[in-house]
Amino acid sequence: MSRRMLITGGAGFIGCHAAVYFAEKGWDISVLDNLSRQGSELNLAYLRDTIDCEFHQGDVRSREDVENWFHGAGRVDAVLHLASQVAVTTSVRDPRTDFDVNARGTLNVLEALRCVAPGARLIFASTNKVYGGLERQRVTVSRDRYDFANLPQGVSEDEALDFHSPYGCSKGAADQYVRDYARVYGLHTVVVRQSCIYGTRQFGVEDQGWVAWFAIAALAGQAITIYGDGKQVRDLLWVGDLLRLYEGCLARAHPGAIYNAGGGADKRVNLLEVLSMLEGIVGRSVSHTFADWRPGDQKVFYSDYRKATRELGWEPRVTVRGGVQEMVAWIQAHSDAIWSLATH
Repeated sequence: MSRRMLITGGAGFIGCHAAVYFAEKGWDISVLDNLSRQGSELNLAYLRDTIDCEFHQGDVRSREDVENWFHGAGRVDAVLHLASQVAVTTSVRDPRTDFDVNARGTLNVLEALRCVAPGARLIFASTNKVYGGLERQRVTVSRDRYDFANLPQGVSEDEALDFHSPYGCSKGAADQYVRDYARVYGLHTVVVRQSCIYGTRQFGVEDQGWVAWFAIAALAGQAITIYGDGKQVRDLLWVGDLLRLYEGCLARAHPGAIYNAGGGADKRVNLLEVLSMLEGIVGRSVSHTFADWRPGDQKVFYSDYRKATRELGWEPRVTVRGGVQEMVAWIQAHSDAIWSLATH
């Protein structure tokens, strides 16, 4: 009997990749998405052209939508909860919607899991923002980048939680609910705290999906605004590497486990380095200006992912340059659809 997977946010960037990845490994896939995200209609069309999957238009904020989806699925072996409000700036403008999607939506999914499919395994896409601004960690600055003074491998799962921004609070609350449902109700839930995930089919915008947005703007000849001084450091993780981690979590993670998911110290770059890389790939300079820092922006973050290596045998494989080159090639191949979205 084939295994059945439910994916919230399955027409999103990570969700559509996950649907294809696991379908090709023999899973039956059912997707829930409200199609509110820019590019989701295009990703849904891609899914329908690529794999055989069920699609349900619904919203995780609706308890009825989520419960009906679970009840209608019949057998449920795994759930990937990827649906989310994903931008810090949007959360500052509209904290109520941010809470409803990220915190209440996660509770709706957890309750459906508990009541309808308590034997299924759930993976929750959390965020490194649950660690806050990391004010307790001393940060150094060189000529071109910020770095941790005392964390050569980056931030581990042992770092204290310190939610910052409404987005950090809503995702952090969801993160802890997912963990606690393993302890209190005995569910098999796993939290994955993700850093900068990038890849194809990511319709990035200025306040979310910044690597994709930089690439889209560079190819379109649009000016880029850098918030801060451009020396801030992030660890980039290719979406395919993330999916391998999800697979390892489903196969080997214990209930209530938490893992950091990022490129780590070896794949950390600052924003200006990514711009320079893009200039080399597209063959022209990229216009950019600077603006004030935004709430919740960390000067440096990269993940210590060694727990996932020890327990799951996972580590990133795709180099930053290799991933960025593949993403640029995909944008060039789909430029008409991407430019159309960008101008609306």
